[in-house]
Amino acid sequence: MRIVLLGAPGAGKGTHCKRIADRYGVLHLSSGDILRRERAAGTELGRKAQGYMDAGALVPDELVVEMMSRAMKDASAGVVLDGFPRTVNQAEVLDKALAAKGGGIDVVMNLVVDDGVVVARITGRRSCPKCGAVYHVKNMPPKVAGVCDKDGAALVQRPDDTEEVVRNRLETYYRQTEPVVDYYKSKRTVDDIDASGDADVVAKVIFEKLDRLAGKKK
Repeated sequence: MRIVLLGAPGAGKGTHCKRIADRYGVLHLSSGDILRRERAAGTELGRKAQGYMDAGALVPDELVVEMMSRAMKDASAGVVLDGFPRTVNQAEVLDKALAAKGGGIDVVMNLVVDDGVVVARITGRRSCPKCGAVYHVKNMPPKVAGVCDKDGAALVQRPDDTEEVVRNRLETYYRQTEPVVDYYKSKRTVDDIDASGDADVVAKVIFEKLDRLAGKKK
């Protein structure tokens, strides 16, 4: 299966991509992870991307898609793409690259969450600077407020988890990435998933849809 999971920041893409990968044995890929891996490995693609980043420029869509397409070659059992494609151009280039190899995207899911829920989720996150454990002041609080359960370190809020930054990220998403949903809807069925509730409930809805697809592919 080739799955695209879209959604705003804080919609739960990373959480549900991991669950999908664990349940169906597919590879979980995010463009950010691939970019960091290519750079760390010093590959030609990584060096090209680093050049743009060092210059303060965006990495070209064609280069990002090339990285993702190469990573997808290793996904014989399938892949779930985490928040990628991020632009309509990336989606178009990806479709052409997959079509040239006789393939395509099997399912597109869009996690729908109200802005207020996103802001509450992200601004409520707290992390341990020592072990990296992540908590939430309401949804997953530590046993002692402000203190890590594992090592007793004082929890911190990441600088990019403030409301101002979150709302700026949402604005960027609506301007740049939400049109990708419309692009896919113009070509195929896109499953809009209400992701505002409990993660286990959302996962059940996702699994019901993917179980049917997995059954058809057997």
